[in-house]
Amino acid sequence: MPERDTLQRARRDKRQGKAPSTQAGEFVREEVHHVREGKHGARSTKQAIAIGLSKARRAGVKLPAPPRSAKKRTKRSAESATRAARRGAARPAPRRSRAAKRALEREGRGAASRKALSRQARSAARRAARTRQRRRSASA
Repeated sequence: MPERDTLQRARRDKRQGKAPSTQAGEFVREEVHHVREGKHGARSTKQAIAIGLSKARRAGVKLPAPPRSAKKRTKRSAESATRAARRGAARPAPRRSRAAKRALEREGRGAASRKALSRQARSAARRAARTRQRRRSASA
């Protein structure tokens, strides 16, 4: 369950007319903080971001579907999170919740380091630039 402050910040962003990705950023930020403070770890920076986005979808942030190139499992997970938002918050299954938490607790903390986040941002930006370039050359 996201912290109250995170929900409030995301709602404030929505009221101000900011993009869904900005609203979701609050949840990602919270997740990075959780990893940093040792609440749990993450296998990779991508995983920490994915957990944050999933929480955002469950909280009702209207994020677009994952890209067509995403894994089938990722698409299914995003769809499920979006449906969960429509259903409203139900009490999580204790056993599943505990299992997920324990699995994450076994992971490292390095995924939320400045270096790891920087590396992730740079590679994502590079990938986006390549995609834009490809699209431009295809339309020309």
